[in-house]
Amino acid sequence: MKLVFLLMKTLRLFGAFKMPRRSFLNVAAITLSSFAGNLLSAQSAERKPPVGDGRLRIIVFGAHPDDCELSAGGTSAKWAAQGHHVKFVSCTNGDIGHWGMAGGRLAQRRAAEVKKCAEILGNQVEVLDIHDGELMVTLENRRTICRLIREWQADIVISHRPNDYHPDHRYVGVLVMDAAYMVTVPHFCPDIPHLPKNPVFLFAEDEFRRPNPFTPDIVVAIDDVVEKKFAAVEALESQFYEGGCNGGPHLMPNAADTAGVAARKKAVHDEWAGYFSATANRFRSALGQHYGKERAEKTKFAEAFEICEYGRKPEKEELKRLFPFFGA
Repeated sequence: MKLVFLLMKTLRLFGAFKMPRRSFLNVAAITLSSFAGNLLSAQSAERKPPVGDGRLRIIVFGAHPDDCELSAGGTSAKWAAQGHHVKFVSCTNGDIGHWGMAGGRLAQRRAAEVKKCAEILGNQVEVLDIHDGELMVTLENRRTICRLIREWQADIVISHRPNDYHPDHRYVGVLVMDAAYMVTVPHFCPDIPHLPKNPVFLFAEDEFRRPNPFTPDIVVAIDDVVEKKFAAVEALESQFYEGGCNGGPHLMPNAADTAGVAARKKAVHDEWAGYFSATANRFRSALGQHYGKERAEKTKFAEAFEICEYGRKPEKEELKRLFPFFGA
């Protein structure tokens, strides 16, 4: 009915102003496009899970539509499998992250990719409408991050560290740290109720050493869910199969070349298998603290996190509650 109303309204405008036919068609197309966009947004909106159901609530912030999946996809799949509530937030829309396309078409494609990943991993997902490469540390963005954490009523917040290689990554880290205290301040963003208790803030693993290297406080074995993480990598086709902004047509075999397509997918799988296994190899002694030496030695794939000192400092017993799959 809304669509009919919009069409009738457009027709009335056409008659009232005696618009040329071509102009009328342009106006009608814009009207219908706007309506369809709003309808799609409404249909894709995810219902916030109930509060007070005894489940953990985790929110992960990444700079681009793929960062959360790579840094915390395995651990999030483990939380989700136990019925806990996980949300991934991409702080930019990724609209320049490809060698052959950009703009709205790419942003829509990447939003669809992370939505598919969410179906695989079991999380909810939101992509903020900020241009890729243009995220800045502003008061308004701090408010946005603060509101998202409060709305989710997070027990755990995960983000990049603020000394990452990419400016969007760095500024996600700074924005989340800036919100780490403010989420508990009643008169900051008073439109969303403040949190009575500060969440535990965690940094995802990286390999940067200056001004300080990543220090693992928590290392999670993900062998039992790693195939889900590989499936998410495959779903992020624009970034990995096609190579993202640093790729090119040379990476993509003809779609009719089934052997070539399979070989390309295997190459992507093997590359990421190396990254995911490097964490377990790098932090095997820390794995042993959570799982015991024997289990740690057998673990092939892992994800690691560092506790940010700006949030709540969990004791050993609370860590067991927040990561209920340790030892399992």
